[in-house]
Amino acid sequence: MTQTLPSTPRFRDELRTSARLAAPLIAGHVSSGLIGFVDAVIAGHHGTATLAAVSIGTALFWLPLLVPMGTLIALPASVSQLDGAGRRDEIGPLFRQAMWLALALGLVMFAFLSAIPLALETMGIAPEIRPGATAFVHGIRWGVPALALYLCMRYLCDGLHHTVPTMVIGFGGLVLLVPLGYALAFGVGGLPELGAGGLGIASGLVMWAQVLAMAAYLLRTRRFHDLHLFGHLEPPRRAPIRDLLVTGLPIGLTWLMEGGLFVATALVIGRLGEVPSAAHQIAINVSSLCFMVPMALAEATTVRVGHAVGRGDRDGLRRAAFAGYALVVTTQLVTGSTLFLANDAIAGLYTADVAVATLAATLLLMAATFQFPDGVQVLSIGALRGLKDTRVPMLVAALAYWGIGMPLGAVLGLGAGGLVPAMGPTGMWIGLIAGLSVAAVLLSTRFVQLSRRIPVGQQVVMTDGG
Repeated sequence: MTQTLPSTPRFRDELRTSARLAAPLIAGHVSSGLIGFVDAVIAGHHGTATLAAVSIGTALFWLPLLVPMGTLIALPASVSQLDGAGRRDEIGPLFRQAMWLALALGLVMFAFLSAIPLALETMGIAPEIRPGATAFVHGIRWGVPALALYLCMRYLCDGLHHTVPTMVIGFGGLVLLVPLGYALAFGVGGLPELGAGGLGIASGLVMWAQVLAMAAYLLRTRRFHDLHLFGHLEPPRRAPIRDLLVTGLPIGLTWLMEGGLFVATALVIGRLGEVPSAAHQIAINVSSLCFMVPMALAEATTVRVGHAVGRGDRDGLRRAAFAGYALVVTTQLVTGSTLFLANDAIAGLYTADVAVATLAATLLLMAATFQFPDGVQVLSIGALRGLKDTRVPMLVAALAYWGIGMPLGAVLGLGAGGLVPAMGPTGMWIGLIAGLSVAAVLLSTRFVQLSRRIPVGQQVVMTDGG
């Protein structure tokens, strides 16, 4: 069955709507990405060993956290479908159950992060990096329960097309982190010089400040007054939590596999010493910051697609997804060109170490290459998430990231006997590009095929591909 693209005027309207929805999300995500940038810059000026420690510590922190983050992002798809179907009275109870789930996930992650630094020696991380990495993780873990609760509140706002709080609170956290992180890392004003550990503590404190700010906003705003978000204190209930897990856990595992590809790359490069590890941290930090834009567009696309599904509008959901693709291709061309043209200048912002900056500039050229496939694959995941199709994307991620990307990167990066010479960090990055490219092709094809099978004019709430 073929289907023509939406009419040009309606498509332009969707582009504007998606852009308006995504703009605060982009700002909020960029502010979150800049937190990593601030940590890396402060660490880099504190010393190469500190930067390498933050690189490994950041990897150890974000990898397990991707599971609760991905699981909770099932909430905006569910909320947008309920809103589109005119079932707003069901949103408040669902939100309260999601808060219970967020609290449980946050506590589990706290326990996990408390133990994971014990495995640094087994992972083969260089001895000089281990103490700082452990201090960073043990500092930032205290903010994980707050972050899980904050994400739940934020995803509720996003699912209801209200994304400004994400932007405002995100930048508020960034403004707080700069002086706090510097003071704790360098020991300003009588504070002890804690290096990487100080940056971890500062980041954890910022997470608590953000969740308190978001809770205060939700309690006072009249925008969601009819939802009675905190009107009842309900015990955890199995059915809604199970439904969130059924949809969200595959998303979390998908994010884990994608993030795990990057983290495993960082850990392998960490075996090569301080200079490669520090250079990789610079390149991956810049790439992560660029990734905030397509990630925000993907979240906006999830909401727009989910809302169209809730009102039974197949043309509308396809129009929303195609608008997302158009926006993400444009933004990725801009970021890719910027990284290609300004790689040396960007690397120089992080460190004065010539060896680190030179290698980082080379890796930034690789990062410029994968901007397009990275944007397309995350936008596709967002569009499919709006349909609540999550299990097949998880399998695609397993194939693309771990069946292709990581094996190829390991072979090229570490070499294979006398057959393939070791290319070091550059080889690992080639593996990243290959994995993301395969995911982009398969996931975008999946959305096009699945969206054609949705009934026209029938109000539905989809579950995992409908």
